[in-house]
Amino acid sequence: QVQLVESGGGLVQPRGSLRLSCAASGSICSIYAMGWYRQAPGAPGNQPELVAVMPSSGSTNYADSVKGRFTISRDNAKNTVYLPMNSLNPEDTAVYYCLTSARVGVGIRPRDYWGQGTQVTVSS
Repeated sequence: QVQLVESGGGLVQPRGSLRLSCAASGSICSIYAMGWYRQAPGAPGNQPELVAVMPSSGSTNYADSVKGRFTISRDNAKNTVYLPMNSLNPEDTAVYYCLTSARVGVGIRPRDYWGQGTQVTVSS
């Protein structure tokens, strides 16, 4: 199994910054994509929204609403993904979930693992 531990959420004023971190641990054979989703109160269909996802190779994918403000990065040696968030606004208020696609053994298909979520509140 894979465990994800998120940190860095909290309360911040508009135009402020926060940095989320997510460390993966467990019986990890390979990690593929790592990224972040968020779920805001009253989101349509109550579905999480993609924020940013970084594959093991290829282009990073960002939500249009965060481009230029959020920059995802990862440290493969530490199995950790980061999300510095700048110029935050109240519309960024949500529970942020870490996601990783990982394989836990040879011959075992990769699957997605989710963190427990960390609250980000942007308010004056």
